[in-house]
Amino acid sequence: MWKLFVTLLLSAAMLPAADPQVQERTRQVTRTPGFVALWDFVEKDAEGCFTAHQRPGATADFHLDAINYVHDYWQQGRPATYADFPLLGRGPFGQAIQIRQETDPNFRPCLILPRDRLHDTPLDVKGPNRSVSMLVWLIRESGNHALAGIWHEGTDLGNGVARVERGMRQYALFAGLAANNGASAVHVSENGRSSFGDRYARNLASTPEVLPAVPSGAPEQVLDQSWQLAGFTFDNRKNEVTAYLNGKATEFWIENPQKHPFFQWPAKGWQQAQLHRQPGLQEGEDPAFPADQYYEPPESKPLRRQVEQSTPTSRQELQTFRYTKVRVHLRRAGKGPWQVVQRELVALKANPFWFGHDLYNPKTKEEGGPFTIGRVIHTSKSVGFTGYIGGVAVFDRALTAKQMGSLAEIAKPGPIAATK
Repeated sequence: MWKLFVTLLLSAAMLPAADPQVQERTRQVTRTPGFVALWDFVEKDAEGCFTAHQRPGATADFHLDAINYVHDYWQQGRPATYADFPLLGRGPFGQAIQIRQETDPNFRPCLILPRDRLHDTPLDVKGPNRSVSMLVWLIRESGNHALAGIWHEGTDLGNGVARVERGMRQYALFAGLAANNGASAVHVSENGRSSFGDRYARNLASTPEVLPAVPSGAPEQVLDQSWQLAGFTFDNRKNEVTAYLNGKATEFWIENPQKHPFFQWPAKGWQQAQLHRQPGLQEGEDPAFPADQYYEPPESKPLRRQVEQSTPTSRQELQTFRYTKVRVHLRRAGKGPWQVVQRELVALKANPFWFGHDLYNPKTKEEGGPFTIGRVIHTSKSVGFTGYIGGVAVFDRALTAKQMGSLAEIAKPGPIAATK
């Protein structure tokens, strides 16, 4: 027994001392109110798998498995291993993984925390009155798809998938998608599936700024200066989703959203809600449009009102609300009261974005999706995001703008080299 104790003591003594700078950065994340998990790609379990820092006393198993989702769902390609995620050797917390530009169309690796190990844990933010925030420290090489989150897009839209599952979306960070290619963008879902009559989920906030595209083979000095922090908050009380880039949430309006490749869908939901309020079936109204997908941000009192045209019997105003800009046409008979005869959506706010729902609330493990990093499970075999990820953190509350700004300061002094 004594010999074993001495051996363990000597082994411990031989371990490298933790870097004080890494410890301080980690503490700044873990001590932020609402902290749930931080994957820094340094912390590992007894089997050598990446796992997460958690709250004191938390016992959930948050280690990450390597999978090739094409192999799992199409039964094509080879399985993935940790070797498919090369380490950079430094990062915001001392290490980073690379998501590569894979050339094999049947090989799309990601890191995954399966549903059976996250269901009903603090990471599983869902349902009434629940808010969430997430951060991803990264260097973007290319792509606009998923960074991390609980966002199983489903494999029920065809494309020859052998293992068919419905969409099981909750929350995730993306590199912009078609909302704004290369931006920091947040997706949320109330039903796990689609929205606004489309086949895909379309509730999304995006920053106007984009992540710079940095070649993975760039010199070390260039990579070290290229770390960015994508983040988001969903405030359930405010029904508001906000995208952040480097601690900043810049207001972002989409003009003429009806013609935007992404925001045309909430614009359609807004228009259908307007038509539905009027008695009878209106021109352009879709009676089959799902009522729970109307887009109806608050428009009771304009923040600004600009008169564009005016006569004694007609008036045209541009009314600005928190989440929409609406052109309102009014008429009156003689000196009677003004009556609204038409409302047109002129602009839609993409940051922050109004989301008048709770997050999707899967009751069972079978109804919920996994947490993935680097890619999400979906019907497409597209490459998606490529680059480096050096940290992923989740909080079960809507962090304040000040807290998001403070967290963005953590890695500004530069990356930390891995401890040998």
